[in-house]
Amino acid sequence: MKSDLVFFVSVISLAFLSLPRSGYAQHIAEESCSVQILVPGLKGENGEKGEKGAPGRPGRVGPPGEKGEVGDKGQKGSMGRHGKVGPLGSKGQKGDNGDIGPPGPNGDPGIPCECGQLRTAIGKMDNQVTLLTTELKFIKKAVAGVRETDNKTYLLVKEQKRYVDAQLYCQGRGGTLSMPKDEATNNLIASYINQAGLSRVFIGINDLEKEGSFVYSDRSPMQTFNKWSTGEPNNAYDEEDCVEMITSGGWNDVACHITMNFVCEFDKENV
Repeated sequence: MKSDLVFFVSVISLAFLSLPRSGYAQHIAEESCSVQILVPGLKGENGEKGEKGAPGRPGRVGPPGEKGEVGDKGQKGSMGRHGKVGPLGSKGQKGDNGDIGPPGPNGDPGIPCECGQLRTAIGKMDNQVTLLTTELKFIKKAVAGVRETDNKTYLLVKEQKRYVDAQLYCQGRGGTLSMPKDEATNNLIASYINQAGLSRVFIGINDLEKEGSFVYSDRSPMQTFNKWSTGEPNNAYDEEDCVEMITSGGWNDVACHITMNFVCEFDKENV
């Protein structure tokens, strides 16, 4: 700072000496004597801190850090939701007949036929068979609680099972889960569960093999008849592949892994 001041004074002096010696120059010289030379003052105090500036541009991405150590194994999570139940397997083929056994020994000689008495005995037996048949129908309806149509017999099973287990139960007894294929049969089953004091049962309808393509439990396709309740089937939670009937006779699609009562169906000729 001092060297700058000396330089400034020297320049002023040279300028003054180079002026002409005329009266005008003398006048200028007299005025120049009154010129004040500005000398830098003392260093001022530090000002207040300014406001925070705008963020600068992002810096370059640094090199990746070293790979850390593997952490401890976490705790085992809770069990997930049940997976979708697979489709029912097809019914196996009937086995071959066994070999014919050897003939049995000859029986004892018969007694002479008394045809009149035999006819009388047969007539009495026919009457007994008729009475027993009537009593059997009464027992099936009043005690066992089955329902019948011309060709089918229906049995309400008051034991809660999953859909697949219910189907296996019916198949093990020579039948299948009930398949209401017309209004009359559907009403019969609805009345059946109402009289039993139940609110819903599994019936033999599902779309286990192809979503949205409902078939009966014997794998026959559904035709024109159905009794879907309003808004059904809706495949809620993407896992409703089996069907229940409620007391009104309406159908809802439900999850196959839940348990409920069910109705079996049997062909009369096989009962």
